[in-house]
Amino acid sequence: MKIVSYNVNGIRAALKKGFIEWLTATGPDVICLQEIKAMEDQLDLEVFTEAGYKFNYWFSAQKKGYSGVAILCKTEPKHIEFGTGIESMDFEGRNIRVDYDGVSVMSMYLPSGTNDARLSHKFEYMNLIQEYLTELQTEKPNLVVCGDYNICHEEIDIHNPKMKGVSGFLPEEREWLGAFIDSGFIDSFRYLNPERQEYSWWSYRANSRANNKGWRLDYAMVSKPLQEKIKRSVILTEAVHSDHCPILLELDL
Repeated sequence: MKIVSYNVNGIRAALKKGFIEWLTATGPDVICLQEIKAMEDQLDLEVFTEAGYKFNYWFSAQKKGYSGVAILCKTEPKHIEFGTGIESMDFEGRNIRVDYDGVSVMSMYLPSGTNDARLSHKFEYMNLIQEYLTELQTEKPNLVVCGDYNICHEEIDIHNPKMKGVSGFLPEEREWLGAFIDSGFIDSFRYLNPERQEYSWWSYRANSRANNKGWRLDYAMVSKPLQEKIKRSVILTEAVHSDHCPILLELDL
């Protein structure tokens, strides 16, 4: 099973930059999208169907042009879970999950901490999602949680490790991500690439992408029971439809 996760920073903008052609060429079985910034009725869903993703599910924020997640599938899942049932998370459209016989895949968009109010919301979300996923693992042990976590875990995951006072690399955020992994998940990219320094997000400022001054914010977290199934986990840095690039996970199911 080939799974891709991609913060597209606006699906309508990405479509204008050749997203569908790229998706067709890459051909994942499931693609998790974050920051779609659109309502379902604002999209021509036929383009996704024609690309082979007949089963596409959208969970938008209540606020137009903001946040939102989606999952596009080639094969119909057994169940789709829109949101988590936790209002403070769901009104911003941050979680959607599809369940198959051997695996459940979630697209998750963790908030950024751009100011004090948003940082407080981010920490609240982090605590709530940890509790939610701990409980979910008892019901769905074969779980993949893909998405933009808005946190760099280790110094190898950021171009400038001295940026300790910036949200995304705060000690408390990094500690939480470590505890998240310890709760029963594997950072699939780091598991297969312990020394590799690659990033998945670059600021639009100061020519950051050209200079590779990036952050690794996007993860394919795989629950421990699937550890032996992890075949490949890579960052697709050549895709340029967003300020993020996609990540790809292959499971041998």
